[in-house]
Amino acid sequence: MLSLKLLHDGAKRRYYAPVAVCLLLILLLALLPTGFEGALNYQGNDRCAARVVAVDDSAVVDTGLVRSGEQACTLELLGGAFKGQTATGYNMLNGSLEQDKIFAVGDKALVVISYQGDTILSINMIDHYRLNWELVLALCFAALLIFFAGKTGIRAIASFALTVLMIWKLLIPLYLKGHNPILIGLAATLVLTVLIIALVYGFDRRCAAAVSGAGLGVLVTCVLGILFTNAFRIHGAVMAYSESLLYSGFPDLDLTSIFMASIFLGSSGAVMDLSVDICSAVNEVVDKRPDISRRDAVRSGMNVGRAAMGTMTTTLLLAYSGGFVALLMVFMAQGTPIWNILNYKYVASEIIHTVVGSFGLVTVAPFTALTSGMLLAGRTHTSDSGKPEAAG
Repeated sequence: MLSLKLLHDGAKRRYYAPVAVCLLLILLLALLPTGFEGALNYQGNDRCAARVVAVDDSAVVDTGLVRSGEQACTLELLGGAFKGQTATGYNMLNGSLEQDKIFAVGDKALVVISYQGDTILSINMIDHYRLNWELVLALCFAALLIFFAGKTGIRAIASFALTVLMIWKLLIPLYLKGHNPILIGLAATLVLTVLIIALVYGFDRRCAAAVSGAGLGVLVTCVLGILFTNAFRIHGAVMAYSESLLYSGFPDLDLTSIFMASIFLGSSGAVMDLSVDICSAVNEVVDKRPDISRRDAVRSGMNVGRAAMGTMTTTLLLAYSGGFVALLMVFMAQGTPIWNILNYKYVASEIIHTVVGSFGLVTVAPFTALTSGMLLAGRTHTSDSGKPEAAG
């Protein structure tokens, strides 16, 4: 009886330990400085929301599809040191539909106020104010997740927060400081893989099996990403805003290595998802058939993996192609031959993202089936309740 209680307590500790580790890391990362706080272009200015009470479009040059010039707006400042005051702000137009914005009376804008003492020198209208609706969207998502998943939903929110902080507080600053993007990306991805899967299972054999399979899949994606990026002669400048990054004072960054790292980082979420699915299926089989052999458990995992790959191989295709619908429409509207399309470097870069990422998904299935079968079957194991179950 005492041994059963000890087993149960041990399983409970292993299940809740990842939560403590995750919360501790979230706290540490939230307090960790990035090292670039002093490099803010907006340092020394006041930022707040402002309501547009009047607009003057007399200096706006309308050329049909695009507009240039500047839009003068009378603003009621809604926060900051000048809250309640009315001042004029300027919205500079560059003739780009992608970047330009037009304000109307009643809109809320995010503004940056340059001032000296109590005098406003100028107001730059950054963009429409969206922070309130972004907060509403995030809270609705969190509430829905908790409503349907309960404690698991809370763990999912914790893993989401940890991932955001890991990328923003560690990955991006280390990239900017010139550290090897592939090694840093691999380390961050593998740490996140361990913690995210541990939040699902706890620190037990299921976690070890799923992490092993997912880690091997990520490594395959990493190696293939490096090989085919070089084979396709893709330069990292194909990434959006990469040239702006170089001209922002970081001309020595290895953009190609950053691009390579983005391949396995972008596919790691789907890899983790598939590894957990297969591991959970194998664990369920072993729970129902404690006498199952390792060979049969691996075979069961393979069968689940084959079924899952039927849909997972198109997951990344839809995820990446969804952001390039306009580009594909341009190609079709201009009658661009398919051979030309496939040879454009920005198309080839997305082919690498999609196909190499899918390689990771395909390989993670046998890897996870093998690790799950070897670790979960053919030995005495303990269920989640702490009850020992003998394997034949």
